[in-house]
Amino acid sequence: MDEEHYQLYKDVRQAISSLPIYFRTETHISGIMATDLHTLNNVLGATIEEQVVRTLNLIRNTWDAGEKYALYSFVRQAQTFPDVLLRKTSTDEILLGIELKGWYLLAKEAEPSLRFQATAAACAKRDLIVVVPWVLGNVISGSPILFEPFIESAKYAADFRNYHWQHIRETRADTRIEVPKGVGPYPSKADQILDKPQSDGGGNFGRLARAGMMDSYMHKLNEVHLCGIKTVYWRQFMKAFQESTTDAEARTALEKLKQGVQKATDVPSPKARSALAILAELERLLDMTE
Repeated sequence: MDEEHYQLYKDVRQAISSLPIYFRTETHISGIMATDLHTLNNVLGATIEEQVVRTLNLIRNTWDAGEKYALYSFVRQAQTFPDVLLRKTSTDEILLGIELKGWYLLAKEAEPSLRFQATAAACAKRDLIVVVPWVLGNVISGSPILFEPFIESAKYAADFRNYHWQHIRETRADTRIEVPKGVGPYPSKADQILDKPQSDGGGNFGRLARAGMMDSYMHKLNEVHLCGIKTVYWRQFMKAFQESTTDAEARTALEKLKQGVQKATDVPSPKARSALAILAELERLLDMTE
């Protein structure tokens, strides 16, 4: 993208940041088993990403207020980098791309599992990598709601990932990376565009969250309150609901979180009452799994 479209790039970034305000979905989840809550990203991840793209097109006035790009729209492409293109349908002209990943905020892993391995040469100057965190509106039921997305230059992320792998992390393993040749932006599905480490026994290459790039962002999200309870505490609690967890262990975790909510304020607030109602529903779901 040349400088002619630089304002568009800035406006698109701003529009992505505003997604939590505008996002609407007809998807509604209820009655899911307590032991299955952590699987929501597998169930809804692709749907959330599809609806994010639809929302970007619906809020066109936030990134194309002057209607300069009326013939362009955001489209998803399957199994090809990047996931989303801002493209002119009649000529297939591409203005920018977005590698888009949804992240269920209460997944057992305390960080996005995104593995970004595209080589820097496959990223155009204005391409972005975007992680969109989401939860159900009532934590264990309701429609998905979004939180502030993580937005970064895809090219910078690729370069930083490789630098961290080779020069920052502490390891005795081979740090060399095989970089594909002859690669350019917006490759075809058949093109080989992935950087490949010589040694990656733990399968961590491409985990941006483990390269330190998202540390401050994730810390901020951990402090977000969901129905009166910090995200970090919800996540710790959700870990108790696994197939291998005994009934006694799950109920102990439930009681611990309930006591934490009750101690949070001397005078029960609407948020605290909401949290306690959700915990009561969780207890009911736990009874259903017995």
